[in-house]
Amino acid sequence: MENARPVFVDFFLGATTPAGFKGYFEPLRREPGMQMYLIKSGPGCGKSTLMKRLARTAEQQGETVERVHCASDPDSLDGVILPARHKAIVDATAPHVMEPDAPGADEVVVSLYHTIDAEALHPHADDVRALFARNAMLRSRAARYIASAGSLLLDSRRAEACSANFEKVRRYVKRLCARVLPRTETFGSEELRLLSAITPKGEVFYQGTAQALADKFVVFRDDYGAVSRLLLELIRAEALARGHHIITCPCAMHPEDKIDHILIPELRLAFLTDNRWHPVQLPGVQAVRCTRFLDRENLAAYRARLRFNERAAAELLEQACALMAQAKSCHDELETYYRAAVDFAKVDEAAKECAGLFGLE
Repeated sequence: MENARPVFVDFFLGATTPAGFKGYFEPLRREPGMQMYLIKSGPGCGKSTLMKRLARTAEQQGETVERVHCASDPDSLDGVILPARHKAIVDATAPHVMEPDAPGADEVVVSLYHTIDAEALHPHADDVRALFARNAMLRSRAARYIASAGSLLLDSRRAEACSANFEKVRRYVKRLCARVLPRTETFGSEELRLLSAITPKGEVFYQGTAQALADKFVVFRDDYGAVSRLLLELIRAEALARGHHIITCPCAMHPEDKIDHILIPELRLAFLTDNRWHPVQLPGVQAVRCTRFLDRENLAAYRARLRFNERAAAELLEQACALMAQAKSCHDELETYYRAAVDFAKVDEAAKECAGLFGLE
């Protein structure tokens, strides 16, 4: 990604999906030349604060900074990426546990466990274990609601697919890419990030990231996802074949088989999916209503089924978010025990050492 882009962009690298937790921490590790720093500690022990401090320092020095937010608490960070330096520091604890493949070579473990006074924490061991268990139970219940909503949304996508003219979609993509994606002499490359996730705050969508990385927007309005799924798959293939570096953003509800957005910072171009779960509200976009690729008369036969699925999925996701909020409250209580047992002077020392490792002194 080029340094000309604005300093701060926001992503997720993991989210609770219908198939359980899905993370993109491993693909980040495999990005060419990426030096990983894996931070380890307990809840409330300063991991996010340390990473926020690194991000602020990098910003003050004019660096490009990617902030990776935690889907369980979007106000907290799961990582910071400095693409110009090919360096990233990430929370390597559950649910996105990472261990170094090549310790000291491509990955460095940044342990903060030494900052915890175990003797101060030990008298509260029963309470701490109970809070960990309750947090896991609430997250598991939320995941089941998300899975149920995902099944309904997949049913709607399949219903829409029965009315789609996919050959017409393919012809449209060929014309669109010929117009907006020039061919280059380089090989295409790809990063994987999430622009949206189900969180305790509801469905969070970092539209500002698209605005930071692009000036031109092609927005596909698709209520059910069958047409936009093919559109984005074909655009991804064309962009890579034409030698562009792209940021592919999978759908948070169906990350294994559906792309929601593609960002191409070098062209200041973004392809975005607009629906009720992540409405795109940007001025001057090229808007494409996906109903143009549908047999509307045939789709009308599914209207009652589609409306039921949409209402039921919305209610299920609302319940999932409420359970995630309860889990966050549980986690916040857990953090109070750990914060009382942490020597934050040692955390500050570790933060200074990390700044040195990142060359941000």
